[in-house]
Amino acid sequence: MASEIKELPKGYTDTPVIPGQTWRVHDIERPSPPVVTPATGSTQVAAGRPPSDAVVLFDGSNLDAWESVRDGGVAPWKLVAGGAVEIAPRTGNIRTKQHFGTCQLHVEWRAPTEIHADSQGRGNSGVFLMGHYEVQVLDGYDNPTYADGLTASIYGQYPPLANASVPPGHWHTFDIVFESPVYEGGAIASPATLTVFHNGVLAHLRQPIQGPTKHRALASYDEEHGPEGPLVLQDHGDPVQFRNIWIRRLERMQAL
Repeated sequence: MASEIKELPKGYTDTPVIPGQTWRVHDIERPSPPVVTPATGSTQVAAGRPPSDAVVLFDGSNLDAWESVRDGGVAPWKLVAGGAVEIAPRTGNIRTKQHFGTCQLHVEWRAPTEIHADSQGRGNSGVFLMGHYEVQVLDGYDNPTYADGLTASIYGQYPPLANASVPPGHWHTFDIVFESPVYEGGAIASPATLTVFHNGVLAHLRQPIQGPTKHRALASYDEEHGPEGPLVLQDHGDPVQFRNIWIRRLERMQAL
């Protein structure tokens, strides 16, 4: 091992300015990004650890970060073994008390092993960004249904690029990057976009969304909404379970 560490240049001041930016190539004055301790992976037995800068929305201990969409009261779903929360069917959707816009989101979920129906009747739920834009939760393992309603679809708009579903009772992961829409003068200037990894497999790559999710109807941006909204988990009547939910606030585009 060397007795001393050789100091090398930490950057330069005589390089050209990067087009469209205010910084030079390898600029010594350019701020370094914040240090973040990365997340650890989950297994079928145990959830992983969120990154150090994440807002933890559910860690298995309580539902304090959530409320009922129906009446704004206590979230009516039930905590179960394994650090999970289970939908109490027909009690209604739940939403986060905090609001978010552009973000990175991690959600883990699993469909029940007891099967009573096929298609949209198997492990149906949904993850709604800003309360408007749904990534479909569904038991899509050996379960034919309409393509834009399959697991990890942008519901009613875009099927996933692949069906990466695992058998019922196994944990799924969604890793999502969401960019919130931008309105100017009451009209849409930049649509929302979604990048989704389902169980580590790319399902959508910065896919522009046509508007807030609708069922059996076309989506549109006709009704303007604010830049942030709650994360909503859907009660569709099936006892789907969720665990290890965390979110990181992001800017829509990196500052220059």
